[in-house]
Amino acid sequence: MILQTGFRTDIPAFYSEWFANRLRAGHVLVRNPYNPQAVTRYELNPDMVDLIGFCTKNPAPMLPRLAELSAFRQCWFVTLTPYGRDIEPHVPEKFAGADAIQRLSAQVGAQAVIWCYDPIFLTEKYDMAFHLQAFERLASALAGHVSACVISFLDLYEKTRRNFPAGRAVSMENQRLLTAQFVRIGAKHDLPIRTCCEDSSLAACGADVSGCMTQAVLEAATGCRLRVPKSRKSPRSGCNCLLGADIGAYNTCPHGCVYCYANYDRATVCAQYRQHDPDSPFLIGGFRPGDTIVDVQQGSYIDPQLSFL
Repeated sequence: MILQTGFRTDIPAFYSEWFANRLRAGHVLVRNPYNPQAVTRYELNPDMVDLIGFCTKNPAPMLPRLAELSAFRQCWFVTLTPYGRDIEPHVPEKFAGADAIQRLSAQVGAQAVIWCYDPIFLTEKYDMAFHLQAFERLASALAGHVSACVISFLDLYEKTRRNFPAGRAVSMENQRLLTAQFVRIGAKHDLPIRTCCEDSSLAACGADVSGCMTQAVLEAATGCRLRVPKSRKSPRSGCNCLLGADIGAYNTCPHGCVYCYANYDRATVCAQYRQHDPDSPFLIGGFRPGDTIVDVQQGSYIDPQLSFL
């Protein structure tokens, strides 16, 4: 099975101690976000968990704990964007982020680290010229430390519209112009450019539009061939990514990015964060009356047939 940690929150940045404790305990409990009394128990056993996927803006707090992850295959998607505190108020300074990616890559290998430059949006301050200059600097810093760069443009989810009223969709013309330039810059640094759920016409700009967390991407990161059930494929139209069991929780990421789709508002996040206990089997809080715990059926997706990936 594939275990995901980052679709709902940023575990490496804020909950690394908790995650290390769950690895030692050998299991984790996860509330269903739409039915909180329904709790799923996952065994954290490398014989059952083929891959742990991390999505983070700051891998640094997890770096001292990577030895405890050595039995697990990993794939890291690390977001590094050039926005200021007006957009990402609690994200580390950009070149501190680049340094953390370099140190992560030195431990897990560049093939297991993918840089995410998203979401991309345009304002008077963050215009086309700004993005191209910033992307060049970051690509130069990350060359040789990551296997690819994933780009995507701002999606105006309901929470995003509320928290980021200045956010605007990027026109297709500007998407094509930026993508073509990112591909040009990426080629200079041997850095393939992939898109995440974007228009397939961007392939004409030189981008790989097959997806960001596809089976091929995860197989390349781990060096293993996978046989993944169709039920684990994304139901989202145009998305080829593989879904895994996500152990995170919504409304728990203190980065405070204004474009975030996973947080309702700052007050809700702060209230949730105060309930975090590093020793609890739950990311937030503990057992509640009426909880129904189900041990999920876990099985390996690894294809034992010889592979030359």
